[in-house]
Parts: sequence; C-alpha cells; structure tokens
Amino acid sequence: MTCGRDALETHGWHTRRMVTTSHEAVAALYRQFATEEVRDISPLYDEICTGIAEDAQVLELIGTLPRPKWQPNLLLAAWKLVHGIASGYPEFRERLLDEPEAVLSVMRTHATQTNEAARCATTLPVLASIEGPIALFEVGPSAGLCLFPDRYHYRYLLDDDVIEVGEPSGVDLECVVTGPMPVPTRLPEVVWRGGIDLNPLDIRDDEAVRWLRALIWPEQTERLERLDAAIAIARTERTQVVTGNADTAFEAALAAVPRAATLVVLNTAAATYFPPDARERFAERANRAGVWISQEAPGVFPSVAAMLPVRAPLGRFVLSRNGEPLAFTAPHGGTIDWIE
Repeated sequence: MTCGRDALETHGWHTRRMVTTSHEAVAALYRQFATEEVRDISPLYDEICTGIAEDAQVLELIGTLPRPKWQPNLLLAAWKLVHGIASGYPEFRERLLDEPEAVLSVMRTHATQTNEAARCATTLPVLASIEGPIALFEVGPSAGLCLFPDRYHYRYLLDDDVIEVGEPSGVDLECVVTGPMPVPTRLPEVVWRGGIDLNPLDIRDDEAVRWLRALIWPEQTERLERLDAAIAIARTERTQVVTGNADTAFEAALAAVPRAATLVVLNTAAATYFPPDARERFAERANRAGVWISQEAPGVFPSVAAMLPVRAPLGRFVLSRNGEPLAFTAPHGGTIDWIE
C-alpha cells in the first residue's frame, strides 16, 4: 500500500484526474488571493499562495476536492491546524505532499468560518441609530462573535477627533473614518441574540475554538488576542443560533425572535457563500423582515451594487441598510469610508 507522496505518484495525480481548465482555475484563485488579499498583510501566506499558483502538483491535489473546497483560506487554515505555522513554501509543500490526507480531511469537514469581531466597528453606526430594544439575528454567524456589538469598546479615528464609545472590555476596536459618517454616541440596546448557520460553531467546544484560531493569519497576533477576548465575552451569554440553510429556513428561524424588539437582520461576509440565485431571494426576505444590515463584497448583491454612485475600491466591502449602500469598509473592520 502506498501513502503520502508515493500515492500521488502512483495514482498519477500530477498528470491526470484534472482537466486543464480546472488546473488554471485553481491557479488563478490562489494568484488572486496572493495579490489582492494577503500581499500587504501576510508575507508568509503571500509566499505560499504565490508558490501554489505555479506548482502543478499542488494545484492538481487541490483540484481533487469539490470546487467550493478550493478556497485558499480553507487550505491555509487546515494546514495550520494540522502542522502549525509553516516556515515558508518549501516546508508547506513538502508536508502537504507527504501527508495530503491529513490536510484534505480537514478541508472536507470544515468551512472558512472566520469570525471577526472587529467588523462590529463598521456596523455599529447603523445599529446605534436604531432606537429601543433590538433583536439581533445574524445569518452565517459562525461562533456568534458579531452578536455582541454592545459589549465591545470602540475608538473612531476622524480627521480631527477621536470618538470613543462603550467601556473598555478587552475587545477594543479601532476604526479609521473618512466621509460624513454619523458617528455613534451610544451602544445599541441588544436584548436578544440569535441567527442561522449551516454549521454553527460552539465557542464552548475546544476543537471549534482551535479551528477559529487556525483561521487567523500567522502575522496577525492582534487579531488572535481579539478573538480570545471576544470568545471570553461571548461565553458569558447563550445565543439562539439554529442549524439550517438560510435559503430554505430563514423565515422559520425568525419565529424565535421576540416581537417586542426591533428585528435587525445582519450578514457580514456570509452571503458570498450563497449560490448566486439564493442571494437575491435572501435579500428580498431580509428586506421585508425588518432592518437589514449587510456587509459583503460588492458583487454579492447586484441590486445593492447598482445603487453605488462610484465603483467600489478594490478589496473593500459594501455596507448597506435595506439595500441602500452606505459605506465602503475593510473586510475585517478597521476602516470605513462613508459614501457622500
């Protein structure tokens, strides 16, 4: 019986089992991730993804997975979960090809459920404008760390001022502001927290926490510290997140929301994983349900993108309320450019 790299050679994975178009598609995905996502943030992942994009054997290995599992973040996190932090692409490649199944098995059973509490800094301006008690319902909440915007501390850096909101909490979120953003002066009154996710993560489960930590890029020690602090806060209160498909079970899941509070439907970096035809269906339902706050890549909701007065800057999300674009934001929080 062969295993590891010998198995790859025996089965001819470096010369067969993948059509050229798939090979090129995987390469393009990793090349784009290197140039547009990690280049100025993670030198290690830039090196690894650039190396993968030029490595036929590794590309073919990735191509044996279903297309949704080709995601660079998924491979990088799975490798990190199994092996720790790589010293560089040579080590990454060698260990991946020597023990492919160790990493591939994680990729098959996990998803890129990055849960970044810092995104709350860019949704807070909308949440804080809502008077009275709020029932916060997140679609795709992962471990639910964005369900606690009222428990974090914020610092908004304006051109000529610094505005702080909330008390120090261990999760201190800083956000650079440009444009005429309505700066929050208070925290929202969140009285209920819940949502729906295909695979919600239990923050009381040590293995789930290990996966969340693996999703953090190696150089981002501040994000790792923030994750740990947010988990500590979230563990103090139960949320009502149900397991389900938002395309088929969204309205049923809303039945648990208390009627006395204003329903706020939130999605941030979640709808991008919906099938294209499901995105607009979700948009219509969320818009009807109550206040709908969306923070996604520009192409996720064409109806929102069509209302933008200018083209979205490369690598930015669009923050919108009930389908109306309000601002461009950094994918992991940190900056917000309010649309004039």
